[in-house]
Amino acid sequence: MKKVHIYSTPTCKYCNLAKDFFKKNNVEYTEYNVAADAAKRAEMVEKSGQMGVPVIEIDDQVVVGYDQKLMTELLGIPA
Repeated sequence: MKKVHIYSTPTCKYCNLAKDFFKKNNVEYTEYNVAADAAKRAEMVEKSGQMGVPVIEIDDQVVVGYDQKLMTELLGIPA
């Protein structure tokens, strides 16, 4: 199983779309609220080079923003 992490904020529309996508496809993920956790926010910036959310990490691949096509490919979900 792939390791999935999402760096998000509670009010981010695209973060919620990504989490809904994971739930719909039975993908387990770990969520980090970067609005409340400064250490995870710094980790996100180090990995992605920017402050925008969502930042999604699938194994060692970083996806910036809500890119359903790329997430589908990286997770091996049938189209």
